[in-house]
Amino acid sequence: MSSRTTATMRAVSPRAWGAPDVLVPVEVDRPEPGITEILVKVHAAGVNPVDWKTRAAGEFGTWGDTPILGYDVSGTVEAVGPGVTLFAPGDEVFGMPRFPEQAGGYAEYVVAPARRFARKPANIDHVEAAALPLAALTAWQGLIETAELRAGQRVLIHAAAGGVGHLAVQIAKAQGAYVIGTARADKHDFLRSLGADELIDYTTTDFAEAVRDVDVVLDGVGGPYGDRSVPVLRRGGHLVTLPDPGGLPDAERARQAGVHTGWTIVEPDRHGMLEIARLVTEGRLRAEVAETFPLERAAEAHAMGELSRTQGKLVLTVA
Repeated sequence: MSSRTTATMRAVSPRAWGAPDVLVPVEVDRPEPGITEILVKVHAAGVNPVDWKTRAAGEFGTWGDTPILGYDVSGTVEAVGPGVTLFAPGDEVFGMPRFPEQAGGYAEYVVAPARRFARKPANIDHVEAAALPLAALTAWQGLIETAELRAGQRVLIHAAAGGVGHLAVQIAKAQGAYVIGTARADKHDFLRSLGADELIDYTTTDFAEAVRDVDVVLDGVGGPYGDRSVPVLRRGGHLVTLPDPGGLPDAERARQAGVHTGWTIVEPDRHGMLEIARLVTEGRLRAEVAETFPLERAAEAHAMGELSRTQGKLVLTVA
C-alpha cells in the first residue's frame, strides 16, 4: 500500500458518473511510492473510450474515494520506492499502470509498480508517448499474442483509423502481414501512409461481400460486426473482439465455420510495452494525435471522443 503525504496535486475527477461536464478540477493528496513503486510526474495523459464509457456509467474499474480516470501516462520519474532497480529519478517513462484498477492518469502525479512502465523512446515527445500504451497494448495483445499473427497472413482491421485501429495497422505491417482496413473514405490516405494494403469504405461497401480468406479479424466496433466477420475468415482463422463480449458471433455458427473467436481485454504488460517502445524507436510505429487539451479541459476531450469521428488519439497535457 502507498503511504500519503500532506503535499497536494491537481487532478480531474467526476463529481458523479454522467455527462462530460461532471469532470471537474480537484486538489488531492499527492501519493508517495511504496515498495517496488515509482512516483511519476505526469507530462501527458491519453484519453481512451474506456474513460468516457466509465465516466458515463461508472460500471467499469475499481475506484477510490476520489475517482481519477486515466490509464495512459508519460512523464518523468520523481521518486522511487524501496526495491526499485529499473528506474531512477529523472528517467522518462510511459506506461499503462494498474488497469482496470484506478491508475489516476488525469493528475499531476501517478504512483504505480515500476514494472508497469518502460522507458519513453527518445524519438517521440511525451504527448505522443501518452497516446500509445493502452491502445498499442490492445493491438499488440490482440494481434500478436491472442491471434498469433504471422508474416504473410491477411488481417482485417475494423475501425482502422481509430485509436487502436491505426496502431494495429502499423503493428500488423511490422509483423509482415497484408493489412485490410475498414474506414471512411476521407481516412484512406492517412491509413495508406501507415502501410495499409487495402481499404474499404464501410459507408458504401459491405466488407462481408468485399473480403474473403483472411486469417485474422480485429474487431474494434462490436455489435453485429462479429457475426458479419465470420464468413470473411478462413477455417482456422481468428476473430478477436475488443469492445465487449456482446459483440461475439453466434458460437455454433463460428464452430461450423471453423473460426476461433474470443473477447480480449488489455492487461498491463511490461514485455508488450518494451515491444511497443522498440517499434517506435525503429520508426515502425507512431501514434496519430488528433488533438490535445489542458488537463482542466478533460470534459471537452471526452465530449469530442464520444463523437467517434477522431483520427487517432486525444491527449491531455498536464505538466
